[in-house]
This record gives sequence, C-alpha cells and structure tokens, in this order.
Amino acid sequence: MDQTNTFKSLSLAACLVLTACGASETPQASSVSKDVKTVSEASGSKSVNASSVNARGEALEISNSGDKWVSLFNGNDLQGWQTFVSYQPKDSKYQDPDYLPVRGVNNDPKKVFSVQDGLLRISGEEWGGISTIKEYENFHLKFDVKWGDKKWPPRENLPRDSGVLYFAVGEPGASMNHWMRSHEMQIQVGDSGDYHSLDGVLIDTHCGDANDGDWHFYRYAPDMPLCKDIANRVLKLGKYENPIGQWDTMEVIADNKVVIHKINGHEVFRAYHSRQVIDGKQVPLTKGKIEFQSEGAEVFYRNIRIKQNP
Repeated sequence: MDQTNTFKSLSLAACLVLTACGASETPQASSVSKDVKTVSEASGSKSVNASSVNARGEALEISNSGDKWVSLFNGNDLQGWQTFVSYQPKDSKYQDPDYLPVRGVNNDPKKVFSVQDGLLRISGEEWGGISTIKEYENFHLKFDVKWGDKKWPPRENLPRDSGVLYFAVGEPGASMNHWMRSHEMQIQVGDSGDYHSLDGVLIDTHCGDANDGDWHFYRYAPDMPLCKDIANRVLKLGKYENPIGQWDTMEVIADNKVVIHKINGHEVFRAYHSRQVIDGKQVPLTKGKIEFQSEGAEVFYRNIRIKQNP
C-alpha cells in the first residue's frame, strides 16, 4: 500500500475511535446526579476507560499519570463490604462492659448502612462499622464526606462524629464493642484529621502535650521531638474542614513506614512505625481492612477510591 492510502486508512481509523469514545461517554456523563461526581472528576483524571464505568457513570478504575485508582464503592449496593452493628449506647463515655450483646456481622435491621441516591449513607442511629472485605497495604485512600441532618442519643448534643479506620484487623467490635483494632483518622466536626488508636495500636509521631480536662493526650507538631509508643489521641495540625453541608475530601496514605492524614489537600498529621502488641510483643501492623464508623450522626460518603503506592 502506498503512503497516500496508508495515511487515509490511519485517518479513518482515528475518526472511528474518536466517534466511538464520544458516543460512549456522553450518555454516561448526563446520568450522573448532582452529588455523585465521577471518580475521574474528583481525582483530576482526563481519561476514563469506558469498560471501567458502572451504570451510574462512575469510574471503577481510572488512570492518572500512570497510577491506578480503584473504586471501593459502586454507588448501587454494598458489594465488597461487610457491616457490623453493635447497639445504641446509653452514654458517650466509651466504657461499656465487653459482655453487652451486639447485633453482629451483616445484621442491620435498622439500615444503619445503606445506599441512598448513589451515596453511602451511615445513619449513626446504632454504632458499628462498615468494612472492606479485602485487606490493603501500602495504599493511598481518598474519599468525599458530607454530614447529614440527623443526630442520635447519646451524642445528640455533641459534635457530629464518624471516622475512617485503616490497617483494621481482628474481630469486629474488638475496640469498645463497636470497631476493629486499627488506626483512626477522626471525622468529627472541628476535629477531622485527628489520630486515635483503637484497641492499643501504636505509632511514633512528633508531638507535644494536650488535654481536655482530665483527659491527657497529644498534639501533632512536626517541629517537636519524636514521641514514641503512642496509643492515644493526637490532635491534627490546622483546620481545613468546609462548613457543615459541604463536601470535604479526605485522604489516608499508609505503608510500612509512615501514615499521613490529609484534609482538603492539606497534610494535618504524620506518624511512623505502625504496630500492634501480640502476646506482649510489638509487631508491625502494615496491612488490614478499611472501616467507616457509625457513631451517632448521619453522614454520607462518595468517591471512595484507593490505589497502591509505588
């Protein structure tokens, strides 16, 4: 075939490819609801493989500068997730005895965890968590979160509260009858980005002292000395949350050396050497499930996605 015919053939093939792409993307984009952004929009990707888009127009896998994001929530159902419901506590002291009965795994008659308008809704009425079935290590987790209107006893007069747990291991309800052993990035009005240790997991971080009455804990300060063996609350650095009613984008970056919390693009916490105590010995904790908490307030999540770090 001569060069002229070759050029015409290549041009025709290019046109066909562009036409097919345009035909497949337009209806999907128009079907996305106002509050359900595609994963590609949220992460800045410029291209989406049409075969990786679900019925709601949300990308399940995207390519962004060679990195592969994978959606953990499909916007239709709770496939890939496991629920655990404990109960509605009588107070907010977090000191319930271990023997109190719980509803258990995938027993959620009040629909604490559900899908509403393509969003993951957590009602907060009863406490517990929704966790991935799969475990993750060396990851970058990113999601959007917005508060609902409802608040429930015993926290009806306290700040709206939830949280994302990572490197979550062991039995559901191991921590205070409600959640898995894990690290927590706090999601609470005014405090989002704080660190909490659940069931005694440990980190090292640069910190200073802090307290709330008789409750002693720490505050993250990169210029302070390294505090070791922290199994407590550590206040984040700075305030970057949006007003209630607006979406916030939050991130956890975690591997075998460091854990990082980010709020709306701002790093607010960094710690090192994730570990847990087993049989009296400290051992690395670098792999586990992702869990979102139900803790007395209605909250919505969308665009929950993860990628493996290099």
